[in-house]
Amino acid sequence: MQLNKIPATVVTGFLGSGKTTLLASLLRGVTGKRIAVIVNEFGEQDIDSDLLRSCALDCDDERPSSEADDGIYELANGCICCTVEEEFLPVMKKLVARRDDIDHILIETSGLALPKPLVQAFNWPEVRQHCTVDAIITLVDGPAVAAGRYAADVERVEAQRRADESLDHDPSLRELLDDQLSAADLVLVSKTDLLEAGERERVEALIQKRVPDSVKTLFIDQTLAGDSTRLEALMGIGAASEEHIDHIDNHHDRHHAEGAHHDHAHDHFDSCVIRLGDVDGEALAGALRQLLKDQEIYRAKGFASIPGKAMRQVVQAVGERLESYFDRLWRQDEVRHTQLVIIGRSLDEAALRKALSAAQIDDVTEIDVSA
Repeated sequence: MQLNKIPATVVTGFLGSGKTTLLASLLRGVTGKRIAVIVNEFGEQDIDSDLLRSCALDCDDERPSSEADDGIYELANGCICCTVEEEFLPVMKKLVARRDDIDHILIETSGLALPKPLVQAFNWPEVRQHCTVDAIITLVDGPAVAAGRYAADVERVEAQRRADESLDHDPSLRELLDDQLSAADLVLVSKTDLLEAGERERVEALIQKRVPDSVKTLFIDQTLAGDSTRLEALMGIGAASEEHIDHIDNHHDRHHAEGAHHDHAHDHFDSCVIRLGDVDGEALAGALRQLLKDQEIYRAKGFASIPGKAMRQVVQAVGERLESYFDRLWRQDEVRHTQLVIIGRSLDEAALRKALSAAQIDDVTEIDVSA
């Protein structure tokens, strides 16, 4: 019987800051822990959860019979702060019911969500009795902040938030970053291998102005994924964040206190899921790069089946930066395929279909579009 509370780590940060990469590294690098995962990324649930699912709770040689069985819990489109009662609490109740089988919970918030309402939910009696927030980790894109922006492509993320004129009361990106940092127990600056010494100092100075001295800032790069000691340290901070979360003052709360209409602009995006068969990797990358220039795409993320490769290739893009890597072997019981989620505004679905299908090697093509 488990006598201690289950610790939960909340990971927050803008689109493209590296949240899913961090979670995947934790799941692969931390051994001896049974970990449940909650993902809440607008328009990307299928992709993010699939990228994480191969190393989640109760992972063994046999595939689980359902998503809930393998420890990946997906929330519907929208930010967690809008869906705490409707979706987050029911998921937490499921985890509490399985508490004897769980050592840790990882929660990835949407890039446009704030951690405070979610952490406050840990004070609900049925959750507080069995769970605690080990830490709120805020990820910051180092090169973007060093360049005077707050995200990889600040203009497009701003457009993402302000697709409707009625949203002029919503916080700016700077205010949103302030709010994410105000709740942080630990700040991780990603992609620091791309920073010069002077740029690193600017990023550190900006963060230090927004967090108390007790909140540490760590600069990380791709080497973190292979450092099990540092990864395990991220899951044992013991901050009990829910105990002091109500005392945090942020811009979001002030807007509500002033009676501002609450609308996060999620409903003003277009998102589409494109499914293909085997593709030419270079042709797919070339098509994506051109589409990132031609259309107002905020984020592209997914995986590809490359002929002759035994492993699945992960593909993700923010702004005009495109990255890819091989994450795991294709399983014998799954059909190899390519799947991409694209989030943007006023997307031309026909152009997306035509451009990406040109990279396909076989004849299987499908595209689902929802506005």
